[in-house]
Amino acid sequence: MTHLTHIPTPDGVAPAAAYSHVVMGAGRLIAVSGQLALDEKGELVGAGDPLAQARQVFENLRRCLAAAGASFDDVVKVTYFVTDVAHMPAARQARDEFLDPARLPAASAVQVAALMSPDFLMEIEALAVAPE
Repeated sequence: MTHLTHIPTPDGVAPAAAYSHVVMGAGRLIAVSGQLALDEKGELVGAGDPLAQARQVFENLRRCLAAAGASFDDVVKVTYFVTDVAHMPAARQARDEFLDPARLPAASAVQVAALMSPDFLMEIEALAVAPE
């Protein structure tokens, strides 16, 4: 049995289309800072391409989680910061390549005026709860 419990739709709450309303667990809390579409050399990946950027961001999240002894199975919350909500389908497509679509974490999506550079289309952060 997993150490996380997903409650996709609590009683009296409208169904969520692409996330779980509640995820709870017990263990070590891991906060992963917002990741950008940078490779290991600090070079932008996917200029102007939301899907390529999202894939690189999720790969960076995967690497950060692994460094903490965790995986996407331990993620309880993801926050998306996008410069245009039109980038969300690409972010969700990349997410579904890394996370189990049947056990989605809680999530928030925020459109922002800008990120660190106009070349960045999104930044994504994650919270995880890994077993002790």
